Amino acid sequence: MGKEYLGEFEELVLTMVGILQEEAYGNAIVNEIKVRVGRSCNLSAVHVTLYRLEDKGMVKSNMGGATNARGGRRKRIFTITNSGLAMLRAMKEQQMQLWKLIPQLK
Repeated sequence: MGKEYLGEFEELVLTMVGILQEEAYGNAIVNEIKVRVGRSCNLSAVHVTLYRLEDKGMVKSNMGGATNARGGRRKRIFTITNSGLAMLRAMKEQQMQLWKLIPQLK
């Protein structure tokens, strides 16, 4: 992990890959972000982010099987790596430590 940092959108996409597991592909991630976070994003932004996360070693990808619904095209399925999971855990821990520093409002 080292001094690798993730931006807010990278963290969101990486989290969705972890949630979706074997169903983590571009359109499914876009839909999951909309449903769970109420935020719209475009498919190309998700793809760019997924490839960046793959370059960082946070996710890996494989081609799924071809389907008739996709006109015989295959989906690129992403899975979170141990490094990606460790990054999410470290980010969560850091956020929890910062939350503890916020004085209680009275």
